[in-house]
Amino acid sequence: MRNTSLLSITQGFILAALSGLVFSAQAGSPEQIIRNNCVGCHLPEADGRLSRISYQRRTPEGWEMTIARMQLMHHVKISDQEIPITDEIIGKLVKYFADRQGLAPAETADYRYILERRLNVIEQHPDAEFAVMCARCHSGARVALQRRNEQEWKHLVHFHLGQFPTSEYSAGGRDRNWFEVAITNTVPYLAEHYPLDTRAWNDWQQAQKPKLAGQWRLVGNAPGKGDFQGVMSATETEPDHFTLRFNGVYANGEQLTGEGSALVYTGYEWRATLDLNNTLYNQVMAAAADGNLMSGRLFQRQHEELGVQLQAWLLDGTPRLLSASPSYLKAGTRSELRLAGTALKGDIDLGPGVRINQLLSRDSENILLDVSAAADIAIGAREIAVGDARLADGLVIYDRIARLAVEPAYAVARVGDNGGSTPKTFAAFQALAYGPGPDGEPGTADDLRIGYLPASWTVKPYDAIAQRDKDVNFAGHIDRQTGLFTPAAAGPNPKRKYSTNNAGNLAVVATVDNGETSVTGQGQLLVTVQRWNNPPIR
Repeated sequence: MRNTSLLSITQGFILAALSGLVFSAQAGSPEQIIRNNCVGCHLPEADGRLSRISYQRRTPEGWEMTIARMQLMHHVKISDQEIPITDEIIGKLVKYFADRQGLAPAETADYRYILERRLNVIEQHPDAEFAVMCARCHSGARVALQRRNEQEWKHLVHFHLGQFPTSEYSAGGRDRNWFEVAITNTVPYLAEHYPLDTRAWNDWQQAQKPKLAGQWRLVGNAPGKGDFQGVMSATETEPDHFTLRFNGVYANGEQLTGEGSALVYTGYEWRATLDLNNTLYNQVMAAAADGNLMSGRLFQRQHEELGVQLQAWLLDGTPRLLSASPSYLKAGTRSELRLAGTALKGDIDLGPGVRINQLLSRDSENILLDVSAAADIAIGAREIAVGDARLADGLVIYDRIARLAVEPAYAVARVGDNGGSTPKTFAAFQALAYGPGPDGEPGTADDLRIGYLPASWTVKPYDAIAQRDKDVNFAGHIDRQTGLFTPAAAGPNPKRKYSTNNAGNLAVVATVDNGETSVTGQGQLLVTVQRWNNPPIR
């Protein structure tokens, strides 16, 4: 399998954008590519910088979108000897810019959700004007994952009005002098909060970059399938390029295996493509500075909504206890408990009141136990240990469920297929249980987070309009056991009023047994039409 580039991750968008762009025959090193093809518009300056280009920093996805925009917006057609653009050429440019003009780990930490394609995150913006001026057309994360000097932020305002002149008249914009507000208020705000020069970036440029070759122990969680664990081997074939072998299993017993390749940008931005169970997956993770941990998400290329939130720990001989599955135990009950970690050895300590009835299996990475919790056991989260490896709050003891939250609380699914070019966008839900906490009252700050419990799933109309339009009959269906919602087919439906499409506004209801009663939680699901524009950062 060829080395991964971000082009493979955003293949449809980028290939469509760049299909007309060609480079000269001398395009070898990134510097030569830039010299041959960029300096006609981006002029060299006395200090060696290039106009516009040198005054911005971006993530790898951001740089790839910039290259795409040169074709989409500016009709760039560079021809020397009519050599077509290739993945390799784009990859060289993205790697060059991301390594030299990227973002430090601290600068991306709060916005990883948009890179990891966690599609149902509801952003919270502390500045109301920023939310209106910037984050009503695209995510606020798209702004926050770039850095510019003040002049470049001004250029961006002018670009918006030049390319999207209706910005001044769109909802939320027509109530103000949009351009005046953008120049007077928004540009200084952006220059202050997202400046080109930062200490974080300067420090990261000087820092020793982590070495990421080796065996990685994986733990995570996937909606509908439960906890996940596995091993990934990464072999470095050339600097920052890796071949991968992947072997994992979900709590429901489903295997996930295959091979792939990865490329590291900016010293810590891990991007991989894997063929797992004959399905293409993308993997977006960020490496810690010490190189012992990577965190991120693995998701299907054609269905970004379906994936696993992951932590990957380097197998370096250090004893680590990484997870307990399930991560909860009800007082007075008996259960199987699996402990996952690295180099596990020594005595098992689950705290007072938890009895190990039988050691079912054990090796250095997995321990399977038959355990019981005493009826009068202390309620709450507790530290557990295997030898010197400890996991704070690794096991939650509870006696009853006070409330149930559906995650995500608000989700979007999209109709699709039906002979069209765009597949359906699913929605996957989990039921997060809480205990009452010390005050005995549910819904207060001291509620005890129990964890994700198996639930029974149903949908119903969210409001009176959905009831009137019979959205439940048309919008799709939810798997009662897994919480995976499958939207209906795209296109007009003659069975609906006005032959409208299969959109709908649904309440998603989870039900969990709670002794002699049951407890329910509710979220909202908006089923809507296809999204046709899917850039890497939305």
